[in-house]
Formats: sequence, C-alpha cells, structure tokens
Amino acid sequence: MSGPDDAIIVADHLARRFGDLVAVRDVSLRVKRGEIFGVLGPNGAGKSTTIRMLCGILDPTGGQGTVVGFDVRTQPERIKERIGYMTQRFSLYEDLSVLENLRFYAGIYGVPGARRRARIEEVIAQTGLADRRRQLAGTLSGGWKQRLALACSTIHEPPLLFLDEPTAGVDPVSRRDFWEQIHALSHNGTTVLVTTHYMDEAERCHRLAFIFRGEVLDTGTPDEIVARRKLRVAELQLDDARGAATALRALPEVDEVAHYGNVLRIATLNGVDPEALAARVARELNLKIIISRPARATVEDAFVSMVRHDEQAAREAA
Repeated sequence: MSGPDDAIIVADHLARRFGDLVAVRDVSLRVKRGEIFGVLGPNGAGKSTTIRMLCGILDPTGGQGTVVGFDVRTQPERIKERIGYMTQRFSLYEDLSVLENLRFYAGIYGVPGARRRARIEEVIAQTGLADRRRQLAGTLSGGWKQRLALACSTIHEPPLLFLDEPTAGVDPVSRRDFWEQIHALSHNGTTVLVTTHYMDEAERCHRLAFIFRGEVLDTGTPDEIVARRKLRVAELQLDDARGAATALRALPEVDEVAHYGNVLRIATLNGVDPEALAARVARELNLKIIISRPARATVEDAFVSMVRHDEQAAREAA
C-alpha cells in the first residue's frame, strides 16, 4: 500500500484486539510530512495502542498502514530504525548520567562515530541540558527528565517522532517549554505525532484526530474541528448561577453548561445565540445578569460535545 507523496503515515482501518477486548476498533489517518499531528482522546480511548501499531511494536489485528514508507505488518523493524519514540513513562537509565544516556542511545540508534560527539552536543544545546550533563538521570526533575527523553529519542535525527502522552505529570512551565522544542523540531523538518488528553495542547498542533472508544470521531485543523460542531459560547455571571444552569441544561439548544468559579460558561448548538438564550431564561426566572460576554469555542468544547453526542447515540442504538 502506498499513500500520497506528502504522507509519512498512512493508516487504513487499523484495529487491535487483546482477546475479547477491542482496544482499537477502526482508525484511519493521513499524517503529512513536517506537520505536528495530535491524536486526542480520554484515557482508554486507544491512543497508545494506535501509536504502538504505527511504531511497529504491536501487530494490527485488522487494517493496514505504512510509516516512513514501510508496512506496519511486514516491515516493523525497518520502521523502528527510522523513527523516534518517546513514551509517557520515563524509560531511560536512571543510574546513568545525562551524557551517558545520550551516548548509549546514540550507539543503539547507530549514529556514526565521527558524527556522534557533535550530535550529542547539538541535542544538549537544543534541550538546555548543558549544566546537567554529569547529573544522574534519576535525580532530574520531571521537566528535565522529559527534556532528556526528547534528546535521546531524536539523537539519530529521525524524520518522524512519536510522542506518547509526553507531558503527563509535568508542570505548566515545563509543558510550554517542551512545546516550543516540538515546534522547533517541526520547523526543521521533523514530523511529529503526539498523543495527549490535554485539550489545550491540541491548540498547538497543525492537525488533529479525535479518538473515542477506538474510533476516529473527526480529523482536521483545530479551527476546522471547532467550526464543524457549530457551537457558540458565552460567559455569564448571574445572581443565581445554579438555578440558571439547571434551567439552561433542560433546553435542547444547549450543549453544555459549566461552572468556572463565579462564571457560568454556556455552549449552544446550531448557531443559537447563547447570550440571548440566557437572557430569556433569566427573565423567566426573574434572575439578574451581572456580566454577559461572548467567548471563543475551543477544541475542548468540540471534543466534549462529540463524545457526549456519540455516547447518547450509542445509548439510543442499544
């Protein structure tokens, strides 16, 4: 199977069973060269299983695919040679120093001896590890371990990098620094596929695929995915937010009502004006609106909407 010339990953109806458990039901993806492609979904959605099939670690029980030009079923070892893979758990050698880990992985990935020393210095500089090169990996903080893992997974300059939940358990500052490094890699030509359940990280990807219960719900740019849900959002403060929320949730035009401190955030379907709807409810309940303002619909709004409607459709079909 061959995909479009600009596709570095082509997956067609990939599936994976573990006995009676269906971990991945039906996943089709096209990832273009040089882009940052996010695979999003809640825990247990099938993200990690999908990435392991694409990396050649797990054999699919259904479907087919190619990664960096090689078949995931018949050429998994060729794939492993040409990709970088960073797992969600720190998997480096904690009793080795930063420098020793980098030397080890450079050897494992076959970085030529003449190039090895220069390449190690390059990734140390890129990840800011210069002052920690002699430090044992096990004594690094979560954010610095993450940087070391990224350095080791890119030491051989792979054209494609897989990141499986790379920022789980990492503080917000380290997460932002990490994403700046990811965009720098992409700018220099590396394709990045990242799985995450952090919806704010989705906004940083070029394109996304939403996975739920082992299936792809939607694929596109963040703006395309949000636009397809046709959501409108408003933020309000009322003298009785709880009473307003109860009344609003009962309306078919309302997709979600959520409390954020003193602010009530309302998302409506099919282009319905949430401020006008809230004003009508407030009049009917004799409530006072203190603040009302429009808000931007986010990737998280779109994902929550998709998941809830998919769950509702499944219940109705049962």
